[in-house]
Amino acid sequence: MPLPCFVAAKKDNPLQRSGIAYPKAVDALIAEFAKLPGIGRRSAERLAFYVLKNDERAAMNLAQAVIDIKKTVRQCENCYHLADGQLCAVCSDASRDRGLVLVVEQPKDLLALEQTAMFKGLYHVLMGRISPLEGIGPHDLTVARLIERIKDPATNPGGVAIREVILGLNPTLEGDGTALYLSEALTGLKVKVSRLARGLPSGSQLEYASKAVLADAIYHRQGL
Repeated sequence: MPLPCFVAAKKDNPLQRSGIAYPKAVDALIAEFAKLPGIGRRSAERLAFYVLKNDERAAMNLAQAVIDIKKTVRQCENCYHLADGQLCAVCSDASRDRGLVLVVEQPKDLLALEQTAMFKGLYHVLMGRISPLEGIGPHDLTVARLIERIKDPATNPGGVAIREVILGLNPTLEGDGTALYLSEALTGLKVKVSRLARGLPSGSQLEYASKAVLADAIYHRQGL
């Protein structure tokens, strides 16, 4: 049964109806920009025309940056932070306290904490948090690697045994659930387990917290 006329009219594109359209290359670029998080069709068009009106060097620099990030950036073999080699800059730094590990959800959380200049240990990035509604379980995270680092000091940078694990997960329902799972998973291992102080407001994200709040949370971390 054919759709009502008003439905077809609603989906009609004036440009297509008049035979006017962007060149294929422009339309393809708009489509790719529109796939980015938080970018709608209008924003994608603005970005595409920004690239179009700039000189060729600027466009090539942008293209090269995208190529480089896919070819050179990888996950640190130790903590899963972003790196351009086998180990990230944090794990490679021999001056840091390698017996102290702060667990975070994402690389952006690590960077937010590093900006405080208060934490001098290592990190472990879970690459997410447990979320049953999204089908994300412990096995989808890097929990096994964290336990391996604790059980076998030889797998931790410098061969240093981990003495304390600080849970620095976002103070959300999923973050708290993940922290509870980790605290239970680490029970019985010869390691102290603590968490960031609740100076962090519940329901917020680490990346939006101020340096002062993050520094206070690190300094006043609590045992579990």
